[in-house]
Amino acid sequence: MTERVRVTGPPRHTAAAAGRPASRLGDVHEQTALGDVYLRSLLREQLGLAARVLGVLALTLGALPIAFRLAPGLADAHPLGIPLPWLLLGVLVHPFLLLLAWRYVRRAERNERAFADLVGGEEP
Repeated sequence: MTERVRVTGPPRHTAAAAGRPASRLGDVHEQTALGDVYLRSLLREQLGLAARVLGVLALTLGALPIAFRLAPGLADAHPLGIPLPWLLLGVLVHPFLLLLAWRYVRRAERNERAFADLVGGEEP
């Protein structure tokens, strides 16, 4: 009876790979200590990015009710014939959220590209 062989991917030690530096992606896939450091670094960077975006969101949108509370005259303003609270919360918030989301996605993708370059040039 022949022995079964489990094939998990292309061979890592081929003549074509001899001239290139070794990929560290195997460390990530095999969950070695070094791979864990790489992954924790990516996760820490992504978490920091998310926290910064949420902070900007809380400071900007969270400041609106405080501004209306501290300056009640703002609620009576009608630029363009629309009450200012409606204009800010109903119209201007949406482009702001889209811009914030667009920037978040761009920076998260940049973090992932940097991670992929660090571990061997392949997508995570």
